[in-house]
Amino acid sequence: MDTTTLVAGVDSSTQSTKIVVCDAATGRVVRQARADHPDGTEVDPEHWWAAFTRASSGLLDGVAAIGVAGQQHGMVTLDESGAVVRPALLWNDTRSAGAAEDLVADLGGPAEWADATGSVPVASFTVTKLRWLADNEPEAADRVARVLLPHDWLTWRLLGSGDPVTDRGDASGTGYFSPGKNAYRGDLLRLAMRGREPALPAVLGPAEPAGHTDGGMLVSAGTGDNMAAALALELAEGDVVVSLGTSGTVFGVSATAPADASGVVAGFADATGRFLPLACTLNAARVLTATAELLGVDLAGLDQLVQTAEPGAAGLTLLPYLDGERTPNLPGATGSLLGLRRDNLTPANVARAAVEGMLCGLAAGLDAVRDHGITPRRVLLTGGAAQSAGVRAVAPIVFGVPVVVPEPAEYVAIGAARQAAWALSGGPRPPVWQTRGAEKVLPPDELNSRVGQEVRQRHDAARTRVHAEELRKDS
Repeated sequence: MDTTTLVAGVDSSTQSTKIVVCDAATGRVVRQARADHPDGTEVDPEHWWAAFTRASSGLLDGVAAIGVAGQQHGMVTLDESGAVVRPALLWNDTRSAGAAEDLVADLGGPAEWADATGSVPVASFTVTKLRWLADNEPEAADRVARVLLPHDWLTWRLLGSGDPVTDRGDASGTGYFSPGKNAYRGDLLRLAMRGREPALPAVLGPAEPAGHTDGGMLVSAGTGDNMAAALALELAEGDVVVSLGTSGTVFGVSATAPADASGVVAGFADATGRFLPLACTLNAARVLTATAELLGVDLAGLDQLVQTAEPGAAGLTLLPYLDGERTPNLPGATGSLLGLRRDNLTPANVARAAVEGMLCGLAAGLDAVRDHGITPRRVLLTGGAAQSAGVRAVAPIVFGVPVVVPEPAEYVAIGAARQAAWALSGGPRPPVWQTRGAEKVLPPDELNSRVGQEVRQRHDAARTRVHAEELRKDS
């Protein structure tokens, strides 16, 4: 008789719902499914439930516990009856950029926000979306009785009754929660909503169950997507994840609560009781696709060009702000290609400069988290662009530390499943899973590390020169 205990993890992302079912003891994925979400930066949360229903059909038989990880920062508003007041605004909805600037000024500046919440709010944060709602849809704001995050709402729907709950990891991305004090800041919620103070979900501990479904499945607290990925990757001291998707993120675990007044590092909490300093750039994998289109090649062709060019791209430097920037000090930045000469303007050098520029932007994030309790000893390279041969060739040179490329997997969903297994066990620590499979280790060599330092210095100097005015305003 098979006595394997099964747990499930849900990744409700911007584009889709992915569900994995795992062996609770080992983390082995035994089955999985996905269903797409509609496009857009605002969405009726019922679409998430419909996608979960489609993906989970026939998948959860025999599952003892389930956890939900969701896209961070989104704003889900409910009225007194629990009905959705308006479509949820997602993290990538930037209509609240002006509201973010106003809120920073209202509290007295970036330093005050960093001290209060560990982060300086930008347009993605829930708190800025609430200010936008209060100012632009005041009648809707008056109807708001509760504010939830996407994962909170899905967990609540799974339970079917009771009050909504959350965890400190996802709560730390709202802009009205203090990770250091592990408490909401009601004053900041009122500030955002012009005096209104809707109810917020209770914050559960990392292994605390949220309850049970009508069918008897234990439901864990859930968390945000970055926190779930960190849990799946079992990050240890010195591990730094560089995730290369549509946007790029750099994060690692720390025992101390970060507070970065520059706004480059968000002072998040993780899903284990520690902290998760995180830097983000809007410009990651799409830099590669845009450059490939410019050069008239596909991504495989771009990889070939990158590997035929020498490190340093013969002096070409790309500032890859092709989609603007997310950090407060470069809100309207645009891309620039510098160092052009007749003898270095080749497709191979342009391709190499694109990859080096993208990774230099992430390396700046690596430096930023280094200042907040993390000493990188290796980089775990994840996301779609981590499979690029060109990226793999350049990454150890630019980062200057060994680069590990884990086997591709649904790490956010796996992290949610691991949290569910932890809640099911009731133990003091999450179960030890071997979830990463085969890993490719890319060590830097001494010569290329020196070249990488030169590339980084040239990139930093170009950034300062081109964006001197924006950086001066921030200093």
